[in-house]
Amino acid sequence: MSTSEEPPAQPEKKVTKSDADWKKELTPEQYRVARQSGTEMPNGEVYQQFKKQGSGTYYCVACNAKLFSSKEKFDARCGWPSFYDPANAKNVKTLMDPDGMRLEVRCNVCDAHLGHVFSGEGFNTPTDKRYCINGIVLKFVPDRATDEKPDSKTKK
Repeated sequence: MSTSEEPPAQPEKKVTKSDADWKKELTPEQYRVARQSGTEMPNGEVYQQFKKQGSGTYYCVACNAKLFSSKEKFDARCGWPSFYDPANAKNVKTLMDPDGMRLEVRCNVCDAHLGHVFSGEGFNTPTDKRYCINGIVLKFVPDRATDEKPDSKTKK
């Protein structure tokens, strides 16, 4: 999963690019998952990284749209990053897979495939939903630690 110290600028409109442009901007694995509706391997390096991340925000690796917050992440022990609610619902859309079996999660800004959402699995979360997301298509930006500024009245 890519990380950044600064939140990216948010796209102001839909992002559309040619396949050639997406292939230039994304790694082959990111392209396979985001543009071809692939799925990364479970319990991989990206998932292990996700489990260790503290508070922060998750953005779309393709267009930088804000997608999820660490406040809504939980360990579903499924091998992929899990959230119970999108942080910015306007940037996340769902639609039925062509086979009618699962509800797909996509970025509403660039149409990248993110994963799937499942309901009614009995997780102890406020929504009882599991947004099962491919970590390879996420960009993590940790929350900044509050800088402790010395009291201006304190003598040096």
